[in-house]
Amino acid sequence: MTISTQSSETEPIAKMRLRLWLKLLKSTNHVEGQVREKLRATFDTTLPRFDVMSALSRYEKGLKMSELSSVLKVSNGNVTGIIDRLVEDGFVVRSPVPGDRRAWLVRLTKRGLEEFEKQASAHEIWVDQLLSNLPTETIENMLGDLDTITANSSNGETS
Repeated sequence: MTISTQSSETEPIAKMRLRLWLKLLKSTNHVEGQVREKLRATFDTTLPRFDVMSALSRYEKGLKMSELSSVLKVSNGNVTGIIDRLVEDGFVVRSPVPGDRRAWLVRLTKRGLEEFEKQASAHEIWVDQLLSNLPTETIENMLGDLDTITANSSNGETS
């Protein structure tokens, strides 16, 4: 039994995979753009601020700045400015790490957690609305397919 590398006589599978990637990217950018706009309009905040608050919401005792950067997969420089503004707004508190004069521990304040919970609830509704035209079976299949892509990438596979 031979497996065809073409979905049709005119389009090789490599081209289909490229089209798939571009459509995934376009769809992701569309959803992200909608979420960014809704965060700005509804909460006067940004997606990076939301992401920082989301990460901190999972660590009640807080994170060192370097740990936060690692969780978010961004540089310390990207996080510092966001944390500065969240501290100014009263959503985050920053405290020195005992025994390490260069490190800072950051965590959400009670007010910050309450604000994040409002934002997260709205975020979930927005994403649900944006993807509401997808049937449950399609979502389940896509989740499995995306897990397969991630697993292949983690194993160093490229095809």
